[in-house]
Amino acid sequence: MHAVVGRRTGLRDDLPAVADARRAEAAVIAEAYRSAHRGDDRAALVAAIADALADLAAAEERTAAVRRQVSRGYVRAGAPAADERA
Repeated sequence: MHAVVGRRTGLRDDLPAVADARRAEAAVIAEAYRSAHRGDDRAALVAAIADALADLAAAEERTAAVRRQVSRGYVRAGAPAADERA
């Protein structure tokens, strides 16, 4: 569990093959950022974190939009009639 965000990544609890695949994918992504920033590790890290935060914000907004749609669906449908509740 990451203390910073309080969310489980699952890396520690996954099967070894899945964890290895995730680490390998992370290494490829890290190298791509490093290459894009001409070997500047700090700039690559900052860019990767900024991209991850932007992706997280977008995902949270999509989740909130879905929740609003579901809530509106319940409101539009109204409460079930007494004979429908049984």
